[in-house]
Amino acid sequence: MKSKILNLLLILTSLLGFLEWGKTNHLFLFQAEAEIILKMFTNPSSVMHPFVLLPLFGQLLLLGTLFQQRPNRMLTFIGIASLALLLVFMFVIGALSLNLKIIGPTIPFLVTAVLTVRHYKYNSKKTLDSADL
Repeated sequence: MKSKILNLLLILTSLLGFLEWGKTNHLFLFQAEAEIILKMFTNPSSVMHPFVLLPLFGQLLLLGTLFQQRPNRMLTFIGIASLALLLVFMFVIGALSLNLKIIGPTIPFLVTAVLTVRHYKYNSKKTLDSADL
């Protein structure tokens, strides 16, 4: 059950990311994702970019693990990696520009990703140890 909660938290915290460019342009990732999904049906070529498709793919993978009886570890890791490409990039950009509005919303995802990896690592080690008995 803890694995499903962590995977759900990964999805939710990935939506909190904040983008800001120029003087007046800003957007949360959940707003950007809604626009991307709408554009997929009207103008699919405009959303064909790795920084658009990979995080969306990662969220779909994590969403799929929520419907599994026992979330697949490898699918979770691939989902984390796909989302981390964008969110770590945003964190670095925020850190380089010293913009706390960009850095702050990425931290919950990064912390949840580390906790999830540790959870799966600990559980796989515990499972291997009990199999040796």
